[in-house]
Amino acid sequence: MKIGANYLGAGKCEFTVWAPFFYELALEITAPQHKLIPMRKDDLGYWQVFVEGVERGTQYFYKLNEEKIRPDPASFFQPEGVHRASEVISHNFVWHDQNWQEILLKDMLIYELHIGTFTQQGTFLAVIDRLDALVDLGINTLEIMPVAQFPGQRNWGYDGVYAFAVQNFYGGPLGLKELVNACHSRGIAVILDVVYNHLGPEGNYLSDFGPYFTDKYKSPWGQAINFDGQYSYGVRNFFIENALYWLKNYHLDGLRLDAVHSIFDFSAKHILLELSQKVEELGLALGRKIYLIAESDLNDTRILKPEAQGGCAISAQWCDDFHHCLHTLLTKEDNGYYSDFGSIDKMVKALKQGFVYTGEYSKYRKNFYGNSAKGLSPEKFVVFSQNHDQAGNRREGERLSNLVSFSALKLAAATIILSPYVPLIFMGQEYGEDNPFLYFVSHSDAQLISAVRQGRKKEFSGFKWQNEPPDPQAEETFSRSKIEWEKRDKQQNNVLLKLYKQLINFRKTLPALKYSSKKDMDVFGDNNQKLIFLKRQYAEDTVFVLLNFNQKESMLDFDSLGCEWQKIIDSAEKKWLGSGSSLPDDIKSNCQLQIMRLSFAVYLKKDRV
Repeated sequence: MKIGANYLGAGKCEFTVWAPFFYELALEITAPQHKLIPMRKDDLGYWQVFVEGVERGTQYFYKLNEEKIRPDPASFFQPEGVHRASEVISHNFVWHDQNWQEILLKDMLIYELHIGTFTQQGTFLAVIDRLDALVDLGINTLEIMPVAQFPGQRNWGYDGVYAFAVQNFYGGPLGLKELVNACHSRGIAVILDVVYNHLGPEGNYLSDFGPYFTDKYKSPWGQAINFDGQYSYGVRNFFIENALYWLKNYHLDGLRLDAVHSIFDFSAKHILLELSQKVEELGLALGRKIYLIAESDLNDTRILKPEAQGGCAISAQWCDDFHHCLHTLLTKEDNGYYSDFGSIDKMVKALKQGFVYTGEYSKYRKNFYGNSAKGLSPEKFVVFSQNHDQAGNRREGERLSNLVSFSALKLAAATIILSPYVPLIFMGQEYGEDNPFLYFVSHSDAQLISAVRQGRKKEFSGFKWQNEPPDPQAEETFSRSKIEWEKRDKQQNNVLLKLYKQLINFRKTLPALKYSSKKDMDVFGDNNQKLIFLKRQYAEDTVFVLLNFNQKESMLDFDSLGCEWQKIIDSAEKKWLGSGSSLPDDIKSNCQLQIMRLSFAVYLKKDRV
């Protein structure tokens, strides 16, 4: 069932809203002229009315039982914020992506950004000016943090309360379409982050319309959504329609599903499976592949497996284990969930399988955790050394560049980009941005603001961080989180940027790095030397990668396997602002290699002897 104000053209619009418990419901048009129009209810609780003389820009509310007046829960635009009238929009738009060639998941190089802090202007249109620089970097996929309407001007986006409406301060529906159009014209796919596990507190009027929430389950961020209780058919329809709405009307190439471990559903068909089926149907109808990428804290491959294997058929998921292994090796942090990581062996397992915890006991969780990902292809996992969560959920919002040396930043880049998995780069990471990415909001309710402040303090109780976190409500907290693009021109930042470009180019052009397969990969680790040896191959093309996480030089007895090898990059070289390399440019026989501290090197097979 389509919901919302569907503009049909020529002044005609169909309004549909789900409100199963009401005996009377009316459409109240407030501008340009006031009208009160009764609506009719069907057997499933959907109220509808077809209205003529309604043009784009018409503003309206719904009047419930002649009592409450509320914006449309499926509003497509909230021009004056979360408490004011909804607005009728048209999705007519001049698209220029008819010849768009989709990016396959296995080929994606993802760049995550937050619209409000990626530029000083904080708008969709301002992002367009930087797309050419991202193309030059080698990025082919943009992942945009949530843009569903949230209260105020500043928010990560996970407090959205109008799942269909594009944030007004970012540029609204037209701005998002312009951005996607510009991305596709440059060969960049676009993935949008959506939140189906909770809604924000301020401006959240869904409960006034129906049983959208449940007390059966608990969510860390608000009321859990009713996906399996009485009347859940209307709730499920709301979120499935939302996904299809974004994909159809904004030409998106995929959705990133936030925290699916907090989507609770014991129905015969899990909402994630139903969603993946509907999205696949849409993709077939549109003639293009659409991807769903989950964030999950479960290490459960059922999310990724096809329906025939009892899974939910989600395309891929973020791999936190990979991040935690890399982060702890580089920073030596061992508090909170980092206490479960920190060894070379675990980094080796992450490179081999994706998940590190596949049924083992977790000290942090105090339980046995996860299941095996051995049989899953590498494209099922998105890996990263930073993302919005891993920076923003620190007390001071520190990026990796604030925590480790320049050598370690180069090593982190290689570990992510040269892995067999789908790499994700967080905005500014490619040049070593050192401004923090803090948690920020702009609520209007004093009690809610106080609750958010207290919640942030409580969230850090499991870590050894001292002092109070920056005030999430303060505008300064938001402004400090904006990246400074001009830093790319500073010497060290520019060298790091060039390193990222080179690594991405290798991944795109060298068959052994471009074509990912676990069976064509060997990974070995030496805990004493803190050294990892990664060999990847495709047909006759073979590379090996040396990753040294040691604070001092490491030694490796290298078996040349009767082949000649040519060094194609070494982060210890002075051109990369290293201390100088001790590795040979060419290897023709068995030898001992000395790898400089916190460095990496890549060798390419030349000729078989």
